[in-house]
Amino acid sequence: MTDPTRRILVGRIHGGFGVRGELKLESFTEPARAILGYRPWTLRAPSGAEREVAEARGRENAKGLVLTLPGVEDRDTADAMRGTEVFVPRAALPPPQPGEYYWVDLEGLRVVNTEGADFGHVAYLFSTGVNDVLVARGERERMIPFKQPDYVVSVDFDAGVVTVDWDAEF
Repeated sequence: MTDPTRRILVGRIHGGFGVRGELKLESFTEPARAILGYRPWTLRAPSGAEREVAEARGRENAKGLVLTLPGVEDRDTADAMRGTEVFVPRAALPPPQPGEYYWVDLEGLRVVNTEGADFGHVAYLFSTGVNDVLVARGERERMIPFKQPDYVVSVDFDAGVVTVDWDAEF
């Protein structure tokens, strides 16, 4: 189901916070503060340069997460990190509960409907606020509500297939 060497994007630095080198951190985890428990981090700067960080500290404030990193001690250094992405090894994430999935684990799986029509592969998922949506790309792109068991009938990681109850013509 998962590649232990795969890295998962879990956050992004949005620049400096204050004058002591603290950083504004956008977390893609749920809850947002969960990002602080995953290690090690690989930081990828917008230039593509990467470095591993094991010692990051953070806290919540009214506007989100504030991060402290070793070697970042002033506002200029913090601002220079704007756009830096935070990755963790997929193996650092806890196993999902039964019936729950990490979106990243679904990406790349083949999508077929209950009649056997091939819809291509899971390209990505996104949230609308009401429900999540699976985007399947094959001969064309389809957006399928990720509602179990209404539209998503099964997820079989061993076979690499997501089966959906969705009209091939829709």
